[in-house]
Amino acid sequence: MTQTTEKLPRVLIVEDDERLAGLTQEYLIRNGLEVGIESDGARAIRRIIDEQPDMVVLDIMLPGADGLTVCREVRTQGYQHPILMLTARAEDMDQVLGLEMGADDYVAKPVQPRVLLARIRALMRRSDKVAEDVPSRLDFGELVIDNGARAVILNGETVEFTSAEYDLLWLLASSAGRILSREDIFERLRGIEYDGQDRSIDVRISRIRPKIGDDPENPRRIKTVRSKGYLFVKESA
Repeated sequence: MTQTTEKLPRVLIVEDDERLAGLTQEYLIRNGLEVGIESDGARAIRRIIDEQPDMVVLDIMLPGADGLTVCREVRTQGYQHPILMLTARAEDMDQVLGLEMGADDYVAKPVQPRVLLARIRALMRRSDKVAEDVPSRLDFGELVIDNGARAVILNGETVEFTSAEYDLLWLLASSAGRILSREDIFERLRGIEYDGQDRSIDVRISRIRPKIGDDPENPRRIKTVRSKGYLFVKESA
């Protein structure tokens, strides 16, 4: 009788602090993940593209190439799995830049291993999740969102989205005609309460709008409703 072994999710930790990376690796392995380590940013770019890990945990301060460069380069080369950025606690700009470069989420250092594990699992669930209560394909005229293929098509051309951008667009589009507050969006996408200060949703909205043909200065598809949240308009004017 042949036994089938379930494939473990593969995580690549990009971190030049060997002790920290090793301890994190041991903890994640004990909790059911396959984990590799890379300490050099330039080598990390090649490994991420070649190995296509299910997720990358990426520090910003690295030799060879910094984390922001790594994030930007692998996204431009087609890596679509989640990237969790590790940032300095006081460096809010790092967080914003990381999201703009294509990171899916960020966590401030130092981070407790159990917190890191929870964020990794949340990102993986979000990446794998397929909504069951809405159609798998949404058609808004020139804009088509195919959730089965996780593809966005504008005027017949496929548009590249990071996994976090796609998840946010799908959430808004599948709730078309209904205002979603930042609290709603944050909790549904990240599984934790909104702290009133996180800017990641706003950053992603600003990146999504031009990709779907929206004018950032006068959006017609994804509208900001003052003091309430965001509204995806079913019929754009």
